[in-house]
Amino acid sequence: MIKIFPSHKVKDFVQYTIIHEPISSHDLVDRGAVLFVREFTRRYTKQTRVVVFAGQGNNGADALSIAYLLLEEGYRVETVLFNPTGYLSDDCEKNKQQLMHVDKVEFTEVTADFVPPVLTARDVVIDGLFGCGLETPLAGGYAGVVSYLNSSNSTIVSIDIPSGLFGEDNRTNNPQAIVRANLTLTYQFPKLAFLLKENYPYVGEWKVLDVGLSSDMIHATACPYALVTEMDIISVLSKRDKFAHKGTYGHGLLIAGSRGKMGSALLAAEASMRSGLGLLTVHVPQRGEQILQIGLPEAMLSFDPHKEYFTVLPEIGSYSAIGIGPGLGRHLESATAFGRLLQTAKRPLVIDADAINFLASNFELIAQIPERSILTPHVKEFERLVGSCNTDFERLLKAQSFAAEHRITIVLKGAHTAVCTAEGNVYFNSTGNPGMATAGSGDVLTGIILGLLAQGYEPETAAVSAVYMHGLAGDMAKIYRSEESMIAGDIIDKLGSAFKQSHNF
Repeated sequence: MIKIFPSHKVKDFVQYTIIHEPISSHDLVDRGAVLFVREFTRRYTKQTRVVVFAGQGNNGADALSIAYLLLEEGYRVETVLFNPTGYLSDDCEKNKQQLMHVDKVEFTEVTADFVPPVLTARDVVIDGLFGCGLETPLAGGYAGVVSYLNSSNSTIVSIDIPSGLFGEDNRTNNPQAIVRANLTLTYQFPKLAFLLKENYPYVGEWKVLDVGLSSDMIHATACPYALVTEMDIISVLSKRDKFAHKGTYGHGLLIAGSRGKMGSALLAAEASMRSGLGLLTVHVPQRGEQILQIGLPEAMLSFDPHKEYFTVLPEIGSYSAIGIGPGLGRHLESATAFGRLLQTAKRPLVIDADAINFLASNFELIAQIPERSILTPHVKEFERLVGSCNTDFERLLKAQSFAAEHRITIVLKGAHTAVCTAEGNVYFNSTGNPGMATAGSGDVLTGIILGLLAQGYEPETAAVSAVYMHGLAGDMAKIYRSEESMIAGDIIDKLGSAFKQSHNF
């Protein structure tokens, strides 16, 4: 996993690397600049005019080194160095002197009045004004520079972090004084802010460049946040035993569906079986029989006495995992039967959709959730549990707190779905695309989680792995269908390819 450290820790990693590699700070700056330029030249041609905006500190040192390397690559580069106090960091000064020795260099050092260069839609601006150590909103002249950049039609590429953005909590920041980058090339690990919806207009697309900070210190330093990678999933997916039988891979119970919403039950059930589950029983209202028997003949059915919705909890003692919620409806009898499930269940549950809404309408039920159960709310469902949130950062803090307090796992669905565990850890997903914002996609995720949980995966592992595989299947469906035409069934169709890729990596 790629750990996501708070911004104030970056200096510690840099200093440790300088001492223990060993490497000079100047050479470390140049190492990052080489990686930045390699990625930059892959994306932008030499016909592009590049305008570099550099600050006085280490982010400015990065920018000046990048400007020098781009000149060597044959790009036309204009560099503007902001130095209103007359003091540059040591590395920034060194890189300024290096740049000044280039023949016919276009270089301006701003110490007082700033006459901005004319920027056009054909230009690319490299933003190297401020790095991740910023703790107060930009103001005065720097805020004016940011406003000028944002009002231009130029493409903006930020070094490490968009200038003005805080690495974590931006609730007290000034949104008008943050660079709106099209691309952010960040060093070593992403910043927490990159994973939160409110910061997307500033960060744009982002990519991590590994500058070789000390792996020993990274591994040894605890951190609650991490970005899940393919290697993490490969390492936990089980291989199937040659002499296994269907009972080897668990028997899941899915309680789902109501009149007009049987499609949710069918999607969740098929996704569960496509995730390796050996046996599945779906408890449905009587009207759901034909839909499930025809749509998924591989599943067994348990019938509720009611024709149209869930009212009676079936015998649950023999199942290895239970999921509830997709398409359930909000009937009073269903809520009562759900309460009996919470009181009776002796192992973690997968709780989704209307089952979460039952919790929100009767908070007393929350204390009865079996430990290590997995809740899979979308934003609005989660806010019904904890109250409204103004930002993704605030919502994430509440999800961490809620998961820890109730000893459960919260799968907070979104662009970078966050799996919050009872131990306070948060695992962000790195797969998926906007095409998955379609009806039934959440039902598919619930089914995958249930399928993995029933096979014996630990609840936290089942949640993290299911979220990743769900997103990976969605990415494959995007290639096949496009984001616009993707539906939930397309995600299920690509689950096999997703598992195959992970097993054959």
